[in-house]
Amino acid sequence: MASWCVRAVKQSYSVVVSSPAIIRASPRLLCTAAQQKSGQGSEEDQNAEQSAAEKVLAEEKGQLEEQLKEVTDTENLRTRSQKMVEDTKLYGIQGFCKDLLEVADILEKATESVPSEEVSSQKNPHLKNLYDGLVMTDKQIQKVFTKHGLVKLNPDGGQKFDPYEHEALFHSPVEGKEPGTVAIVTKVGYKLHGRTLRPALVGVAKAP
Repeated sequence: MASWCVRAVKQSYSVVVSSPAIIRASPRLLCTAAQQKSGQGSEEDQNAEQSAAEKVLAEEKGQLEEQLKEVTDTENLRTRSQKMVEDTKLYGIQGFCKDLLEVADILEKATESVPSEEVSSQKNPHLKNLYDGLVMTDKQIQKVFTKHGLVKLNPDGGQKFDPYEHEALFHSPVEGKEPGTVAIVTKVGYKLHGRTLRPALVGVAKAP
């Protein structure tokens, strides 16, 4: 019995060895299996590398966004600081200008209080000289105001009322004036570099 089994094994081995198809197929099968295993490993490596690259890109993007935010904040701070410095230069004399406006008002009232016939006549040369001096002083102070950006607000009759530049003391029907326009100016105003320093005091016409 044992000898028969040995002979059967030898015959089977001889068939396998003598069969060229089996011999040729076996290395191919082994190679295919190895390639499949290698392909699976390469795909996993590629996925891992891609995930790592995406993670690095995300981190770099976050860092760039943080840096951009810091640069933007710094630029905004610089702009605000520069604006504050410029405003300080422009409007730092605001309080001083307000005090000078009272002087200009007094000069204007003084010149307006002198009767024109007294000035034009030669009966009182001293009064005329005083009047001329006041007029020259008023003109000079207005030149100084203009030099430093201080401009007079003296709305003409018929100009539309502007709440940013005018202050209404009263509203009254005025013949020949359209409603909502300046009818009379009781006190001139001033603007400093485009900003209203003192609104003009006016009376506003309204519908009858």
